[in-house]
Order: sequence, then structure tokens, then C-alpha cells
Amino acid sequence: MSQRHVVVTGGGRGIGRAIARHLAGLSAQVSLCGRTPPQLEQTAADCDTAGAAGTFWQRCDIRQRDQVDAFFAAATQALGPVSAVVANSGVGGANEPGHDDRWSELVDTNLTGTYWCLRAAQRHLAPGPETRHMLVISSILGRFGVPGYTGYCASKAGLLGLTRALALELAPDNVQVNALCPGWVDTAMARQGLEGMAAAMGTSYDQARADALSVVPLGRMSTPDEVADVVAFLLSPAARGITGQSLDLNNGAWM
Repeated sequence: MSQRHVVVTGGGRGIGRAIARHLAGLSAQVSLCGRTPPQLEQTAADCDTAGAAGTFWQRCDIRQRDQVDAFFAAATQALGPVSAVVANSGVGGANEPGHDDRWSELVDTNLTGTYWCLRAAQRHLAPGPETRHMLVISSILGRFGVPGYTGYCASKAGLLGLTRALALELAPDNVQVNALCPGWVDTAMARQGLEGMAAAMGTSYDQARADALSVVPLGRMSTPDEVADVVAFLLSPAARGITGQSLDLNNGAWM
């Protein structure tokens, strides 16, 4: 990854921050976007400490196509053409039918916003013949449904179809496109989800967590750093030939 320019969307916290730091430790140049500048600034500082060859960050709401286009143009001007993009930005949570249904928020962010990011990255890719990469962070809930999570499940499943189609489209240009489907990962977003489950069931957070992990064969959550390890592999020469695939990291929760 040395000196290669990698864009990480949603890089301000959680999985995105861990991915950015890991790639920085491999001497990559890292560009970050998200909606919370203080978090992005902290991640950029962490990347500098880890050994990044260069860092850039800019606030960007990926639901807004003009903001996405402006971010990728600015990142390319700052650090050069893009060798890889990790499309990690997303929102979680339930949605219910009615006036306050969050369907549009979930789908516009997780699916449509990711699409805008991948297309913007395509326009700013480094020239070949070296392999370039697009990696989408989907979810285990792209594999199966959960009541009350229609928007999240649909948006994350849609990313898998997007991955397959784009992999075929970009293969002639030597661009590998893949998706990663994490299960439970120990992040603030996961904690919010478990707190919501606890409230719905009228139980404690600890009990909700225990119940959730009781159906996970390895009985544990992944860590953000474990996700970052897999991302680094998929962006490396060791993953040559892997494209159009959706890889699972879920401690056995879906097989």
C-alpha cells in the first residue's frame, strides 16, 4: 500500500477509522470523508501518527452528489489519483411504516450514496496497468432479513448487487470490486442497535448483548481492527483474482 492513495468514506469513527489507521500504517496516502469534522480531524491525526504518506479530509454528506464529486476532486488534487476506495459510509437502525419512516434516509445513504462515491472514484482512478480497487462495506443483514429493518436490509443487499454488476463493468479496466459483509462489530453503532433491542424487549443492555451473541457460533463480536485486517488483504496483491465477491466476517453467524 506504500504511497498509494486510498479513499475511506465514513472515516471519522468505528470501522472507517480503524481501516484508515491500518492503511496509514502501511504507508498509504489516506483521504477521509464524513459528516462530522472533529471526528475526521482526529482520524487524520491518528493516520499521521501511524505513518501515513499523506492525509486529506473533507466534510461530505454522501447523499448529496455534488458534495461527493467535490470531495473526490479535492482529494485527487491534494494526494493524486485514487488507487482504491473503501465505501464504508452508512447509517443503521430500524424503520417503521408511517410518517416517520426512515426508508429514504437508509437507502439514500447506504445504497445511493455509495453508488455516487464509486462513480466519483471511477472518474479519479489512477492510470493502469496496476490493479485498482473498490471495496464496499455491506453487512450480514445484506444476507438475510430482520423484522423492522427493511430499509437497512434492502440497502445492504442492494450493495451486493451493485458490487457484482460493477465488477463486471470495470474488469476490462483491471479494477477489482468486492464487498465485505461484517456481522456484529464492537462499535458505537452496534451498541446503539443493542440498546434499541434492550428497550424493545424491556431488558438490560448486557442481556440484549448476550442474547444477540448466543446465536453466533464463536460467541463474540469482531473488532474494527479485525475488519481493517481483511480490508487490507482485499486491497493487496495477495487478493489478485478476487472480484465480484461478497466476503463474510461474522464469527459464523451466517454460513
